[in-house]
Amino acid sequence: MKDRIKRNLMDLMRIPGLSGHEDRVRRSIQSHLQEIGVASDADRLGNLVAHFPGEGPSVMLFTHMDQLGFIVRRIEPDGLIRLERLGGVPERALAAQQVLICVGEGRDIPAIIATKSHHATGPDEKYTVTRYADLYVDTGMASAAEVEAAGIRIGSPVVYAPHATEMINDRVAGTSVDDRAGCAVLLEIARVLKTRTDGPPVHLAFTVQEEFNLRGAQPLAQKLMPDIAIQLDLMLATDTPDMAMRGDLTLGGGPGMSLYSFHGRGTLNGVIPHPAMVHLFETTAKAQSIPLQRSAQVGVLTDLSYVQLVGEGVASIDMGFPMRYSHSAREMCDLGDLVLLARLLEAALAGITPQFSLDRDDYT
Repeated sequence: MKDRIKRNLMDLMRIPGLSGHEDRVRRSIQSHLQEIGVASDADRLGNLVAHFPGEGPSVMLFTHMDQLGFIVRRIEPDGLIRLERLGGVPERALAAQQVLICVGEGRDIPAIIATKSHHATGPDEKYTVTRYADLYVDTGMASAAEVEAAGIRIGSPVVYAPHATEMINDRVAGTSVDDRAGCAVLLEIARVLKTRTDGPPVHLAFTVQEEFNLRGAQPLAQKLMPDIAIQLDLMLATDTPDMAMRGDLTLGGGPGMSLYSFHGRGTLNGVIPHPAMVHLFETTAKAQSIPLQRSAQVGVLTDLSYVQLVGEGVASIDMGFPMRYSHSAREMCDLGDLVLLARLLEAALAGITPQFSLDRDDYT
């Protein structure tokens, strides 16, 4: 299992899929599903879903397949390009990064986000972060006409140059670990669901536009009307010096369960998990001897914030894997955590029987 997860993760990390432009990633995932004999279909937004029949409360198990990045905002007469951010892109991590301007498979244009030459940087500039609006991208081309002839237009999607590196101790680093790691785990779950003989109805979904507005999964949930929603995403690893006061989640310490998430600014949204789901994952982890880490964070938000509010309300929980360096060009996860997350999900789904109660009073 670990080798498959690693292979699928690293393959998916190398495919550009900016939010709203996920089609290449979707086609790759659909191809992986076809290889294991699982049919899937896409909706108008690009959400991909595979259905597995069963008995009991219906489950929507999903993760997002898009990534954050940029949109071409302006092409200067000299061929340099200005960008607009799409998603929570950290400005302090942008200068000198390599990017990929997506104009079509086999025709994408490599470029770099420029940084002022060190020899010309004054003392007051050395310790400041350049605002993204003041950054520019250099493709090596010398005019707007040359840039446009290459297929680059205002609105063209731009991502961190796709990269995947196998590190020591079963760790993987690179672009879009968030949330191609979740996609790799769901491909393993698809294998399990394909051969199972009982269990609840499961809608296995790979969703779009999470990094843009968190609502790509909402139309799909409105169509499926699940009783239960389980969303997979990163959990902030707090085992580095800069994160030590944020929690107690360690890379390699096992899968994570979110007990509280809240954006804290902008949209006032978040998830407090349903007690039935907390009980299910806690008891399943204990029975399977799987370490289960706990997370409570402000500044984190997922698709589940809106999916939980569909219909009469959905019993919801965010599950995931510890990840370092979120939203940078070099994120990091641990393959062992992904394997244990897949095992935990498999066992938890098996525990959702026709008698599984969603009555809060049975748990509180």
